[in-house]
Amino acid sequence: MDLIARSEAPLIARPLYALPVGHRWGRRPGLTLIGDATHLISPFAGEGANLAMLDGAELAQAIVADGDDIEAALASYEAAMLPRSERAASYTGAGLDMRFNDQALRPLVDFFQSVRSGVEA
Repeated sequence: MDLIARSEAPLIARPLYALPVGHRWGRRPGLTLIGDATHLISPFAGEGANLAMLDGAELAQAIVADGDDIEAALASYEAAMLPRSERAASYTGAGLDMRFNDQALRPLVDFFQSVRSGVEA
């Protein structure tokens, strides 16, 4: 709290947006989504930009692999992307919960201590 109180600049509250974990949509011919449009998640697992780049690469690979059948390419891309997005959304949701809860940062400190213990073992 002292860090915020002693800051030279005013605090700017920024909202966090996220789609619900497991968010899906029905197939639409000739249409799919990539990046944040597909998996809008909080930044607390460092997954967002990586997912967006992977989406683009996998969509391109699916289009090349399926040649003229764009519907097969889109279906193939979504079949891999949607479960991956759901896992990432779960991770970021857990990260958000570790930082914003009634125990302050204790769950986050415990997490890093458990990771550190695992590395030292």
